[in-house]
Amino acid sequence: MKVSNPKTIQLFGFRTAFGGGKSTGFGLIYDDVAALMKFEPKYRKIRGGFIEAKGIGGMKIKKENKNKAKKSRGTGKWQAKRRAKKAAAE
Repeated sequence: MKVSNPKTIQLFGFRTAFGGGKSTGFGLIYDDVAALMKFEPKYRKIRGGFIEAKGIGGMKIKKENKNKAKKSRGTGKWQAKRRAKKAAAE
C-alpha cells in the first residue's frame, strides 16, 4: 500500500498459530491523522502515541483506596470524602 504517513496505520489483534511460523492480525489504514483520531478507540490512540494516558494508577491502588474507605466510619468518612473531592478539583 502506498501510504503517505506510516502513523495512519493501526495494527492489532495478532494471534500466533500453533507451532509458530505464522501470525494473523488485523490492520486499518486511515486517510489522515484526523480520521484516525475520529474513529479509533481511546486505548488504541494511547498505544499509538497520539494521546497521553491518565496517570491515576493501577488496580491495586484503586482497591487499596476502596478498602480504606470501607474501614472509616462516621465523621472520618465524611472528611475523607471531602478531602478526596477537593483533591480531584485541584
